[in-house]
Amino acid sequence: MMIIGCDFHPSWQQVSWLDTETGETGERKLVQASGDAERFYRQLAAPALIGMEATGNCHWLVDLLAELGHELWVGDAAQIRASCVRQQKTDRRDAEHIRILLQEGRFPRIWMPSSEVRDLRQLLLHRYKLVIIRARVKNELQHLCLNQGVQRKHKLWSQAGQKVLRELPLKPWAARRREDLLGLLAMLDQQIDPLDRAVKEEAQRDKMALLLQTQPGVGAVTALSYVLTMGDVSRFARGKQVASYLGLIPREHSSGGRQKLGAITKQGNRMLRMLLVEAAQTAVRLDPGLRKEYLHRCHQKPKAVAKVAAARKLAVRLYWMLRTEKPYPEVVRIESSPRVPLVGAS
Repeated sequence: MMIIGCDFHPSWQQVSWLDTETGETGERKLVQASGDAERFYRQLAAPALIGMEATGNCHWLVDLLAELGHELWVGDAAQIRASCVRQQKTDRRDAEHIRILLQEGRFPRIWMPSSEVRDLRQLLLHRYKLVIIRARVKNELQHLCLNQGVQRKHKLWSQAGQKVLRELPLKPWAARRREDLLGLLAMLDQQIDPLDRAVKEEAQRDKMALLLQTQPGVGAVTALSYVLTMGDVSRFARGKQVASYLGLIPREHSSGGRQKLGAITKQGNRMLRMLLVEAAQTAVRLDPGLRKEYLHRCHQKPKAVAKVAAARKLAVRLYWMLRTEKPYPEVVRIESSPRVPLVGAS
């Protein structure tokens, strides 16, 4: 069996291999554009074990290795770097280090989604990017109104508000900017609407997404994003790990008996974190328990901090809904409670 450590870059990859039967080792630089990588992996006898750091722009390699019958392990890049104490870093040493971790059973493997899940994530990501662009366009139109002494806030997008916007007396280039922005807004609405329908259809087909939508404030987009991002929730032992995975816990630099906390880490999926904060703002209006905690925290902390705390609470609750397969409000009494055994626990 071949064990291969791969240091992946968009243009090339450095590999270091070991043949466990003969003990032969070797290394090579594979250039992607010339087809070196594909030829190298195709000539290997399956199954080979290949390890690489978590990185982007590598879906083609993941799909190729799955097609060829090889086993790919993706590792936590931070843990891989931390396990190497040498101060000299090169591509050759990185590939060899990954291969040694595989040999010794110390490779920090992480969960990887299937190709179907990755494709559904593209639907959500595409929608998210377009929504961000639409928000920027709306902000620009708001600034045009403000510069004319008109402030309508969210009412600007009503029929009456749109009429006011179009009738604003503007100079030629400002008027040109208004027309172009309105054209962009109409085009983005036209592109986002079918994506919204597609997300709702996918959420209706996923029983776990339907389960999460029983929580007040959680819609199809947030529910489906949560399911696809978290994957197999049994890999998390407790809710605190979920909050850490999503970057909703504070940075900490404590020493000498003094605790010093900072802003949230913002590690993890940015899109899901934003959706959870938005959903939490609706949930605190509809869920009595979350509302009580939110209002209590608002007396002590800024509202922004209270919103993030509500998002963390909501993320943990959704985790327990998936873990126990219990809908709202049944899950409320058991969430984050170590005294209550999980479903199927003996």
